[in-house]
Amino acid sequence: QVQLVESGGGSVQAGGSLRLSCAASGRTFSSYVMGWFRQAPGKEREFAAAISRSGGFTYYAGSVKGRFTISRDNAKSTVSLQMNSLKPEDTAVYYCAARDYSGVSYNQYEYGYWGQGTQVTVSS
Repeated sequence: QVQLVESGGGSVQAGGSLRLSCAASGRTFSSYVMGWFRQAPGKEREFAAAISRSGGFTYYAGSVKGRFTISRDNAKSTVSLQMNSLKPEDTAVYYCAARDYSGVSYNQYEYGYWGQGTQVTVSS
């Protein structure tokens, strides 16, 4: 099993940047595909970005592509989400998730481990 703890959320004005981090502990971090998901008030949780076990492949939702960058450091057991050009519609609780199969996925139900979430608020 793996335990995940997110950090780095906060409040920012539109056009600003934030960097989220997720620290993992437990089983070997490099054996997990990692993803970031988000849930806005009154909406279902949605996919934002995912990264392969080696970090060599990344996948983004259309709404964040070109603005967000996912990366991982297997030596430090961390995954990050750099968020630039933030918009009010990016306001949500952001969750880090781990998938113990090799394929990158946008499907939240294919991720078995979740962090507690961190709030990101973007004001106009």
